Amino acid sequence: MSHFRESLESIVVSANQMSQIEGRIFEAGMPVAALMEKAAGIVATRIQQLYPFQKVSIGVLVGPGHNGGDALVVARELHLQGYSISIYQPFSKLKELTLQHARYTNSLGIPHHQTIQALQECELIIDGLFGFGLERSLTSDLADAVNLLNQWQKPVISIDIPSGIHTDTGAVLGAAVKATHTLCLGLWKRAIFQDTALEYIGKAERLDFGIPHSDVWAILGQNPLIQQITPTLARSFLPLPRPLVTHKYKQGHLLLICGSSRYAGGAILAGLGARGSGVGMLSIAVPTSLKPLLVSHLPEALIIDCPETETGAIAQLPSLSQYDIIACGPGLTQDAETIIEQVLQSEQPLVLDADGLNILAKLGISKISTRQNPTILTPHLGEFKRLFPSIENLDRISAVSEAARQSGAIVLFKGARTAIAHPDGKIWLIPQSTPALARGGSGDILTGLLGGLLAQSKQPVDKTVAIAAWLHSQAGIKAAKDKTELGVDGITLAQYINLAVSELL
Repeated sequence: MSHFRESLESIVVSANQMSQIEGRIFEAGMPVAALMEKAAGIVATRIQQLYPFQKVSIGVLVGPGHNGGDALVVARELHLQGYSISIYQPFSKLKELTLQHARYTNSLGIPHHQTIQALQECELIIDGLFGFGLERSLTSDLADAVNLLNQWQKPVISIDIPSGIHTDTGAVLGAAVKATHTLCLGLWKRAIFQDTALEYIGKAERLDFGIPHSDVWAILGQNPLIQQITPTLARSFLPLPRPLVTHKYKQGHLLLICGSSRYAGGAILAGLGARGSGVGMLSIAVPTSLKPLLVSHLPEALIIDCPETETGAIAQLPSLSQYDIIACGPGLTQDAETIIEQVLQSEQPLVLDADGLNILAKLGISKISTRQNPTILTPHLGEFKRLFPSIENLDRISAVSEAARQSGAIVLFKGARTAIAHPDGKIWLIPQSTPALARGGSGDILTGLLGGLLAQSKQPVDKTVAIAAWLHSQAGIKAAKDKTELGVDGITLAQYINLAVSELL
């Protein structure tokens, strides 16, 4: 893959941006019909790769616009290759180009039907009802047809985006096709990275039909605001290679502040995550009673025993001036409010997670507004709602962007599709994850990994936060593949971090 194609792979666009890019292509002289033939031809080829000809009967859903035209071209090409094709065309009024293709497929003897029941015996469905840009809910008759299709539980390939999914928010517009594959045309659409759309997207892949780079940059600029992390970007963001002449203090010094007598495991897991980052020096501040436990699990770390409260929480911290990065929160309990107030006064970049976030929510998000160095917040959905109660009814990408704007912090919004937002509007998206990470302790591993990478990295902070989240998800995916989704506890997850790095290099 060329450098340009790789850069396109990372870009994520809104419906409006994609429309503007296509508009430039058409204005430059590319006939709409030619682009349709090109894109749909690539789709047809990919479908043949996924479902090689073995007398497969295929039903094709055709909408009134150019997505329907794409579907008709695909139907024609597969018919000519010997596949048995049936078309569901519920609309009598079609765009002119789509109408021409409908006439031709009809002339080839491909049956057209107005009811979806006619496709019930088909072994594969191709969804070309609606492409990007749909904003209105499906009509009742069409919604009924889509719901019936979903009940059949057949393999479905959606062209560009499953019909009924909002291109930007991922919301279901009344009803939506549940695809097993989504073949995203040209550039990635925002819905692919929204939690609400995941059960409808299936396995997504991007099909490149040769968009001129000048048209992309003209609309998005040279540094697009929304990008997904790809392996190539992840490789470039790692703090590697190290200088040949170096030592531990040149490879970063991280202070973790975590743990309590009630929640000792959070400190251990965060420490294991930091170990996986390769940070040069790791210090962990814990209540005095936890020091022997931490020493036994992390003998390479400097364990700082802190005075503790009657409830077993950290009561007081040592000087914070000697560390490159501070990460704080796992296992603290909410009795550690004075500790959070102290770390908020520190001069280093600061990662807040777990109880650090819950205490910040009580203190008020404005408490971080005067910090000179970056603050990184890592909330899951519940913590996000407590931190940003005024952010409601927004999709995840819009919500994390607004949270970063309000707080002035870099916000890592954890979920099935994690999103990272910088206050300047830049957003990084993590394209894959696994339900195996839905276990207590997974977030503690991420806190340590993130802190350790930040301590070493010379990259901009938002890029380092993104690579930490990407490595965390990749470690989970690899561990789940080897162990099953039920077998990825925090310790196992930490062990797979280096495997994820080594497979990347």
